[in-house]
Amino acid sequence: MKLEECSKRLDEILTLSSQLLASASTKNEYDAPSVDDKLFYKFRTSSLSFLQRVFGENQAYYIDFNKEVNRGYKYEVETGIGILEAAKEEINGGWIFTVKGLVSAEIFSDFLEMSQYFLDEDYKDAAAVIAGGALEAHIRQLCSKYNISTEIQTRVGTRPKKADMMNSDLVKTGVYSKLDQKNITSWLDLRNKAAHGKYTEYTKEQVTLFISGIRNFIAYNPV
Repeated sequence: MKLEECSKRLDEILTLSSQLLASASTKNEYDAPSVDDKLFYKFRTSSLSFLQRVFGENQAYYIDFNKEVNRGYKYEVETGIGILEAAKEEINGGWIFTVKGLVSAEIFSDFLEMSQYFLDEDYKDAAAVIAGGALEAHIRQLCSKYNISTEIQTRVGTRPKKADMMNSDLVKTGVYSKLDQKNITSWLDLRNKAAHGKYTEYTKEQVTLFISGIRNFIAYNPV
């Protein structure tokens, strides 16, 4: 998610919250104003998804929102709005904790756009190499985010871990699922074939799915 997209998405959620407040009524057993259920869960889900992607599940914004906004009462929505507005001030003020991750996402996005350009021009092999490089760099940054070593000790000294090993470590730590691991393994295999000149062992259509898959993986696993 790019910085401008981040700000725009937050404004959309805050607009939804205004609609939600307008739906408030007191028709419940506790005589406390509650809001429309469908809109509430849309607001809650959208907000948690946004806060998780931008700040992470271990940051106060996500934790507080998840704890305080969960039953559909008007005062909870107001609390949620306060949390989102505080997050907006931090983002707009340049103090966002994961700004490195957002900037990295923009860089990775640029590489994937470059990869897509080469693919559109029928240079599938260059496209696969560039996209694969972006994938490996993102995996390495995910390891750094979750305090997973990106190096390994050998008899002759320290060397960088290979992408497959980092992929395995991230799954063991619970950063993403085994299904993601299998996808990444297949993507890395395609990248390796491109890098080693095995151009007839994959198709342009596979590279198209490769780029799309990496783009989605990076979006749902920010650094």
